[in-house]
Amino acid sequence: MINNPLPPGSTIGIFGGGQLGRMLAIAAARLGLKSHIFSPQHGSPAFEVASHQTVAPYANLEAVKEFASAVDVVTVEFENIPLDTYEHAAKFAPIAPPPTALAISQDRLAEKKFLTSHNIPVAPYLEINKETDIVSAIYKLGPDGILKTRLLGYDGKGQIRLGANIDPDAAIKAYSGEPSIFEKLVPFKLEISCIAVRDYQGNIVFYDCPRNEHRNQMLAESHVPAGVSEDLEKLAQAYTAKIAEKLNYVGVIAVEFFALAGATETPLIVNEMAPRVHNSGHWTMDACHFDQFENHIRAIAGWPLGSTKRHSNGMMVNLVGHDMDRWEEVASSEGAILHLYGKTETRAGRKMGHVNYLYEKE
Repeated sequence: MINNPLPPGSTIGIFGGGQLGRMLAIAAARLGLKSHIFSPQHGSPAFEVASHQTVAPYANLEAVKEFASAVDVVTVEFENIPLDTYEHAAKFAPIAPPPTALAISQDRLAEKKFLTSHNIPVAPYLEINKETDIVSAIYKLGPDGILKTRLLGYDGKGQIRLGANIDPDAAIKAYSGEPSIFEKLVPFKLEISCIAVRDYQGNIVFYDCPRNEHRNQMLAESHVPAGVSEDLEKLAQAYTAKIAEKLNYVGVIAVEFFALAGATETPLIVNEMAPRVHNSGHWTMDACHFDQFENHIRAIAGWPLGSTKRHSNGMMVNLVGHDMDRWEEVASSEGAILHLYGKTETRAGRKMGHVNYLYEKE
């Protein structure tokens, strides 16, 4: 915990050197704060904009000690930092968000149990530890569902789709034996995400919820306004606030929700939560005076939170893989605000940048 705001010139330590770490470092620099990136990969995109860098495996606890001892607060750009690494850093510097948030979000089963224990609705699910559990889950919940590994899943990774027209034997054969869950498919109209920022004193503010569209199980576009009712958006904010409070959370947290088709008693269920800045919040970089990255830095540094008010309508479009080849076309398009991540290798399915399009609010 930080009791007094970190003064300009202080150093923010960030585990992870990808695009989110890069944008956090840029936001810190705008505030006169330095950044120190810890990443196992040479040439990480965040290194280009950071004051300091450490290249070492996350398991190298001596390097973690040196890193944490050299900064004023430690945060993460993604949730799958090993808990031992993060908790070791906490011995030498304040950390935010809390390790509990990472532990819960790293394990889909732990996440489901946490949410349901606080009366926050999720899709029906069952734990899978062996092949026969899959058969039992299909019998109890129906054939339409997704088999998801419990650990290290994001952007559709570690998922097997099942259905009435899909041979369950194929899913069983594809099952790796890793601890998993079977999640029943629910009839939803759309997905929204709630992006909130909470400080050390428990003050919390919310960005407007974007509506998210996916392609190939990866976020493709986010739109604000989302086109949902004010009541639905307030419900998403109430659930997110409850999650943040129960975790004693500090920083930006994102929670993805499914708005259910025809539901009345349960209009929203949580899809998943992310204890970090989030892809669906990238539109804030240009449609708000204070974006999610600056507000995360403000929160963990003990600064006053910036306004989350949106001055424009907007659409964020991810540039994935060879979408990057269109950079010149996008850069010349009126109203297109291009953000590239400095990645040197273009691969299918790799996020290379995004574009924000702004529109006047009605």
